[in-house]
Amino acid sequence: LYLNSVYGNREIEEWFKQRWAEAGKKLNMGKSCVYLKKLDDVPLDVVGDLIAKVPLDQYVAYYEGARGSFRKTRGKR
Repeated sequence: LYLNSVYGNREIEEWFKQRWAEAGKKLNMGKSCVYLKKLDDVPLDVVGDLIAKVPLDQYVAYYEGARGSFRKTRGKR
């Protein structure tokens, strides 16, 4: 499960990890990827709250900024 709104945002990441733990589920996570074996391992309400927590315009601005940084770095090689 890729949760890109968690990546690079320490406040949202900490909120997410806390909520996941409160749900009583074990979290196996990379930077934005949550590794799962079955859907029952996912507290769907936490994922839904995470998605609702980040407004679309804020997410798009973050994404476009990250893509712009990637393009600038890639072009310097």
